[in-house]
Amino acid sequence: MQAQAATLDVEHLMKVFDRQVVVRDVSFSLQGGELLTLLGPSGSGKTTTMRMIAGFEEPTGGDVRVAGESIVDLPVHKRDIGVVFQQYALFPHLSVFRNLAYPLEMRGLRKAEIANRVERALAMVRLEGFAGRLPKELSGGQQQRVALARAIVFEPRLLLMDEPMGALDKRLRELMQIEIRQLQQQLGITTVSVTHDQIEALVMSDLIAVLDGGVLQQLGPPLEVYQKPVNRFVADFLGESNLIDVAACQPRTEGLLCRSSRGLETLAAPLRPGEEAASWLVVRPENIQIGDAAAELPNHCRAGIREVLYVGDLLKYRVETETGEQFSIKALASAGQPWRVGDTSLIGWRTEHCLPIRS
Repeated sequence: MQAQAATLDVEHLMKVFDRQVVVRDVSFSLQGGELLTLLGPSGSGKTTTMRMIAGFEEPTGGDVRVAGESIVDLPVHKRDIGVVFQQYALFPHLSVFRNLAYPLEMRGLRKAEIANRVERALAMVRLEGFAGRLPKELSGGQQQRVALARAIVFEPRLLLMDEPMGALDKRLRELMQIEIRQLQQQLGITTVSVTHDQIEALVMSDLIAVLDGGVLQQLGPPLEVYQKPVNRFVADFLGESNLIDVAACQPRTEGLLCRSSRGLETLAAPLRPGEEAASWLVVRPENIQIGDAAAELPNHCRAGIREVLYVGDLLKYRVETETGEQFSIKALASAGQPWRVGDTSLIGWRTEHCLPIRS
């Protein structure tokens, strides 16, 4: 079973409900076989965007093109798209075999071909011996696999997944993220997934589209979106961030010399091409060093330890500088815990890890 590696182009997609714009001018493109995650909080427009691609919602404006051809005027059953829903939407009174056979029967395939395709799909999700069971006789993870197998059994050009791990517990969700990603790459099927889970988006995606208020805030590979957020929303939503407000900035050969409203001075990375000013500086907690090694870094200051949290493999510190700035710091727990609440230490960060962003 090998899916067709179709391209997907979403062009200036709009959706208005009762005169309220819920998706505003969203555009992105996927090459064949890529997986894009629509990431954002509730109400960001991510599910509505996916539903317009699937055909469950009619766009107010814009276009959706699969393999170069517009599909916005096609009914759902003619779009050749597989969909995995958050609650799986399995037929409770039908066996696993019959659940998978249903979309093939609707396409008029013969019984022998249906049996062959169902067998192959179940093998791909490692459920070879479960064809005769009812959904209620399966665990949550097994039901999720059946839903995925049903979505790919007819070899669609495009796969859509709406919060596919939302009903699973944390440990199973982490395992299924890897399994689904491996299967998607094996099939080479172009995929759009919807989630509010940051880790899921980082683990599974070739591209992440961060949405807020119906607007595409940033689009790019996971590492780029995480390490180089373009604005405060992306920096706050994707991972933890230390944000420093910018009162003034002056260009220097080694970067931007910025001063906060509290008087903290720090060297930041240069502005992105086309940007004229920054409202904030962002430094990720894992990019801040604590201890004597911080003295060797271009940005360093003294700070008091206000909180120490042990979270398994990491120690998380909350510190406060002499100017009143507060920072969160992550350090490997294996390095020990030389600092306690009430201690004072140097903290520091590199220029390239201090990024200017807009509001």
